[in-house]
Amino acid sequence: MKAVVQDRYGTADELEFREVDQPVPAAREVLVRVHAASVNAYDWHLMHGDPKIARLVLGLRAPKARIRGRDFAGRVEAVGSEVKGLHPGDEVFGEADGAFAEFVCAQDSAVDVKPAGFTFEQAAAMPLAANTALIGLRDVAGVRAGQTVLVNGASGGVGTFAVQIAKAYGAEVTGVCRTRNVELVRSLGADHVIDYTRQDFTRGGRRYDVVLDLVGNRSLSEFRRVLPPTGTLVLSGGGVYEGGSFFGPMSLFFKRRLVSPFVRQRLLELPEKASKENLAALRELAESGKITPVVERTYPLSEAAAAIRHLEKEHARAKIVITV
Repeated sequence: MKAVVQDRYGTADELEFREVDQPVPAAREVLVRVHAASVNAYDWHLMHGDPKIARLVLGLRAPKARIRGRDFAGRVEAVGSEVKGLHPGDEVFGEADGAFAEFVCAQDSAVDVKPAGFTFEQAAAMPLAANTALIGLRDVAGVRAGQTVLVNGASGGVGTFAVQIAKAYGAEVTGVCRTRNVELVRSLGADHVIDYTRQDFTRGGRRYDVVLDLVGNRSLSEFRRVLPPTGTLVLSGGGVYEGGSFFGPMSLFFKRRLVSPFVRQRLLELPEKASKENLAALRELAESGKITPVVERTYPLSEAAAAIRHLEKEHARAKIVITV
C-alpha cells in the first residue's frame, strides 16, 4: 500500500510517499481502508520531534511510529478475532498512528461508526481535535450552562470545535483569533470575538469562569489575571513550531504544577485519549447539528507533506483534510 513515511526527525521534506507493507489487524484491532485523514498539530510535533524532551517517549533518534497521521475515516476492511460491534463494510472514523496511508490498523476502542450524513472528509476532521475539545470542556473544566468560557486559539482545529461544544453546553463563549478569522469564529456561535492583533484579552478587565488555552502563547500569570478567584484554566499545549525547543509549551505545564497547590483557581492540563465512548458522544453532537467540522482545504495523500506545511506555516483555519 502507499503511505506517507518518515525515517528521521525533521521538516516536511523528510516525508516520503512510498510503498510499504499493508498492516494486519491484531485480535482487538480493526483494519480500515482510509478514505480521508486530517492534519493536526500532533503530526508536526511528531515530525519535528518537538519539544525535544518528548523524544524520550516518541523515539530518541527517529519517531517510533514511522507513518504520519492520526485521524481517519473510511470503511472497515477486516476485524480482529476479538472485535465486537464492527464489521467489514462499516463506515467508521477514529484515531490511530499511521493514518496517512491507504490502510490503517486501529484499536477497536478508538473507532466508531461515523456520523450519519457526514462525508468521509467531514468525519476525518473530527476525532483528535473534537475529542480534545470535548475532554477539555466536559471532563476537565466541567463546563455548565450559564458559565463564561474563553477559547484562546478559537479558529484552529481544536478551537473551532471548542466554541461549538461550549455553546452546546449552554456557555457564553468568547473566542480569541486573528483578524481574518473573526467572522469564522462568530459564525460558529461565539458570543464575543477578540482579535488578538488589536486587543490583548489579558488586559481587557473581563474575567471568565473557564479559559481553554490551545496556543500556549501567554504566561501563567497572564492567564490567571482573567480568571475569578475560583475560575478554571485548562492548558492544552498546541502552539506553533518556532525552530525547535527543549521544553516548548511543556514549560507552562511545569509552572502550573508548581503554582497550583498554592492558589484557589483550578489550573489544569488537558489529556487527550481516544475512546469509542467519546467518538459516540461526538457523533451525537454532529448528528444533532450542534457541531459541524470546518474544512479549509483538502490535499491528496501524495501531497501530505504540503498539507502539513500549510498547517504549520500558514496558520490554517480550522481543519486541513487529506483524501485517499
